[in-house]
Amino acid sequence: MTTLTAQDTIVTGRAESIRAGDRATSPGWGSLYRVGGWAALAVLALVPIQMVVFFVWPPPTTVIGWFELLQTNALIGLLDMDLLMIVDYGLLALFFLALYVALRRTSPSFAAIALTAELLAVAAYFASTTPFEMLTLSGQYASAVTDAERLAALAAGQATYAVWQGTAFNVSYILSATAALVASVLMLRSSVFGRATAYAGVLMGVAGLVPPTVGTVGLFLSLVSLVPMWIWLFLAGRKLLQLARS
Repeated sequence: MTTLTAQDTIVTGRAESIRAGDRATSPGWGSLYRVGGWAALAVLALVPIQMVVFFVWPPPTTVIGWFELLQTNALIGLLDMDLLMIVDYGLLALFFLALYVALRRTSPSFAAIALTAELLAVAAYFASTTPFEMLTLSGQYASAVTDAERLAALAAGQATYAVWQGTAFNVSYILSATAALVASVLMLRSSVFGRATAYAGVLMGVAGLVPPTVGTVGLFLSLVSLVPMWIWLFLAGRKLLQLARS
């Protein structure tokens, strides 16, 4: 009788601890869950727009081609240079903040690793993106009077174009994939997110470990990763909105 009472006390204590954790987590983080959920869904809405722009107005392959496009249609040129990706990465930072709160009870350490990797990915991407620099240089090239001025603008454009998909971009791409992979593995251990969400994130993360700049394989994997990415963001974003309501 004494043993059973002790076991009941332990079980009751654990249940109370879980309920206390729920009370400590939910009320204070509802707004962040809501923001993170809508951020994920907003990314889903922006990605198709970016794809349509790429197919209808394919990006140029030379710096002079970029200069001409930016002078002819600045908006399309900026979109071709991943202008919407700047917005995407900002939204993903908010999404991962919400994921951290939802997953930290499963593993505070790995939840923090996933969040840190994504925030570093955002910082690296912001350092690599150069649409407005190219817009400025295209204006300088168009207004140049002498050959020396045109050559200087062209050389600066070559350097800026190299930075756009250089080291910082590749590091950002891999870090973001790593963040998604770690968060998705945590989802498998968590009771908050479903297995479909977790498996979609794992597939996306694995495919994203090879940047699209790495030849045909990288480009193929980047396209393949779009399908699990849409599933992951939709299911995870919907769950965060449900957590916000609860």
